[in-house]
Amino acid sequence: MANIKAAQVKELRDKTGVGMMDAKKALVETDGDMDAAVDYLREKGVSKAAKKADRIAAEGLANVHIDGNVAAIAEINSETDFVSKNDKFQNLVKGITKTVADNNPASVEEALTLDMNGESIQDTITEATQTIGEKITFRRFAVVEKTDNDVFGDYEHMGGRITVLSTVEGTDDAEVARNVSMHIAAINPKYITRDEVSQEVRDHELSVLTEQAKNEGKPANIVEKMVQGRLNKWLAEVSLVDQPYVKDPDKTVGEYLKEKGASMKSFIRYEVGEGIEKRSEDFAAEVQSQLGKK
Repeated sequence: MANIKAAQVKELRDKTGVGMMDAKKALVETDGDMDAAVDYLREKGVSKAAKKADRIAAEGLANVHIDGNVAAIAEINSETDFVSKNDKFQNLVKGITKTVADNNPASVEEALTLDMNGESIQDTITEATQTIGEKITFRRFAVVEKTDNDVFGDYEHMGGRITVLSTVEGTDDAEVARNVSMHIAAINPKYITRDEVSQEVRDHELSVLTEQAKNEGKPANIVEKMVQGRLNKWLAEVSLVDQPYVKDPDKTVGEYLKEKGASMKSFIRYEVGEGIEKRSEDFAAEVQSQLGKK
């Protein structure tokens, strides 16, 4: 029997996209003949993962894992929405998120090398691709740490199509953080406060609004005042604390937090796939419906 080297296994994996064990077995069965090993894998139907390498994986799920003062949010993509309902895929997403939370890697590339149940995340994804029959991609993640004076809040809409991880300070009430996370999922703010909006972004928006006003034929002497009003309205629309709270539009999110003696520390919002604005609007309408159309 041929002495199979690690470099051969790697080369075969790169060529076919199969897992380490499948690559090694193919080389053993073919006495180390690379071309024969490729044919062997094709004949066994194992190398189908490689054929999917150029497909776009734009569906999938995002997930949050919280453990004490550490939390992680991760997005794993598949080719179709159907796969996101697959138990194996859902467990894969949960497993990756937990592994990331436990290890706090510096990048996706580093995360792919982490051990998960005895093999790397990369190998696990490759094998899942073969089993499920769709390209699976680990797209992004973030790890957040908090203090004992903060509380995490997470919210997953549609099982993870939109997922939010929030950190709220000044309270130990997880329900407050969860409520704000639900609002963020629905309304999709870009900043916590308008103070976070850079001067460059403000100037760009001001330029756009100014051109809009001119194109509307407004007199020059009122353009500046009108544009400043529109800029303030836009800043309120993109800033979390200034937005009408989705569960009680008579108050802002900032006012809701203040009532609870809390303030917003951070949030991360992941939305899978395209059609972001449409889905967010649909979700906001759904929340209002559930609350009796307040």
